[in-house]
This record gives sequence, structure tokens and C-alpha cells, in this order.
Amino acid sequence: MLFVRSLLFNVAFYANTILWIIVLIPFVLAPRRTFLGVVKLWGRSSIWLLRVLVGTTLEFRGVERIPRGGLLVASKHQSFLETFALVTRFDDFTFILKRELMWIPFFGWYLMKAAQVPIDRKAGSQALAAMNERARAEAARGRQVLIFPEGTRRAPGAPPAYKFGVAHLYANLGVPCLPVAINTGLFWPRRRFMRYPGTAVIEFLEPMPPGEPREVFFDELRRRIEGACERLLREGRAEHGDMPALARADPGLDISRK
Repeated sequence: MLFVRSLLFNVAFYANTILWIIVLIPFVLAPRRTFLGVVKLWGRSSIWLLRVLVGTTLEFRGVERIPRGGLLVASKHQSFLETFALVTRFDDFTFILKRELMWIPFFGWYLMKAAQVPIDRKAGSQALAAMNERARAEAARGRQVLIFPEGTRRAPGAPPAYKFGVAHLYANLGVPCLPVAINTGLFWPRRRFMRYPGTAVIEFLEPMPPGEPREVFFDELRRRIEGACERLLREGRAEHGDMPALARADPGLDISRK
């Protein structure tokens, strides 16, 4: 039954995504905020499909902690779920993302329309400087700059691998940083077909004010996010009650932690 529900969701999710790609075509001529508003509808419809077809409810916590205006959002990254879920919570978001995504037909064009911030990972320090300059300009416009500090998805319970680039970005932007903890990888395992029912949580933690030394900020950010993720993972495992199945779904999942 779980396989069937996962199959139905995956088919519906990608069909829904294609539908919204088509719907977005005329909105390329609209103002950016209007365009992003339509993108949020895609995110909300995807969350609805996950709940209806799989039985996975997405719970947002700490929404009241989100500051207004220019903001750096640093989120743990375990699955594709938080990628589209986070966009539903910010008025004028822009992601730090790899430049290659901009080359994808339609999708890449939409990223350019939405003024997302690309980074060429092969260009080294030059790319970092260009990314910081662009992100600073967007934050100065009052936008929310979203980044996954580890750069890629990590399995729940895997050792953290934060990149120091988030600290450079924090020092450069001069705006508060909002840490985000999750347990989404328990329910939408990376690189896996299966989806699992339960309550996936995205939690916005206390904002970190600007102006801290980079090293201090980096250590504190990692401590806050990892501590909250450990708590959410324990909560998710206790609710699901089927850790062996989840472990088989993602070899990186550490079920030995209590």
C-alpha cells in the first residue's frame, strides 16, 4: 500500500510541476512579486498532494520568529520537500543555487525571472565574491536570501558538513540570520522513490543578529541547527515507529541514536 501511495504521489507531483511550469509562462511578463506568488501556489499544491496521497502532514513551527525585511535564511537540507516548502513562507525569496540550474529550459528562465542568485562552484574565490555581491544587493532590497549551508542534501543523522561560505555571506549581508531545522528526510528520503506518512517538521529558530565575528557565528549556527534537528529527528522516529524501513530507504540514516 505504501508503494502504491508513493507511486501515486510521485506521478501527481511531477504532473503538477509540469502544469505549473505551463501556467507560469504568461507570468514572466508580470512583476517579480506576482511571479513569486504563483510559485508559492505550486509549493502549496505540492504540500497538499503529499498530505492527501501519502499522509504526510507538514508542520511549520516558529513562523512568528521570521523577521521582516532583508534576511539570511540558513536551512538544513535533507530532501526536496523543504526546497518547495520554504518558498511558501517568504514574501520575496531568493535562493543561492548552482549556476547550472539556470541552463535548464523553462526552469532556468524562471529562476532568472525570479532573480535567484547563481554561483559557479568551479570558479573558486571569484565566484564567491560575485555571489556575495549579488546577494548583498538582493538583501538590501528587503529580500530573503535562502541558503543550504552544507551545499547539498544530507541524510538524517549523518555527520554535519557545513561550508564556511555561509559565514562569509552573513558578514557581507549585514542582516539577521534565521536558522532552520528540519526532519523532512525521514519522510522524503533523498534519492529514494518511497514517501512515508507522518508529521514532517520545519522549525524556524531564534534569529541571529548581524555583527558577530564569522567564526563565532559559524559555530553557533551549526550548534543551533544540529541541536534542533536532533530533537526533531527523535520526535519523528518516535511518531513513525518504523525505523528499520526508513533505514533501508536511506543507508545514511543513523538509527542507533536514541
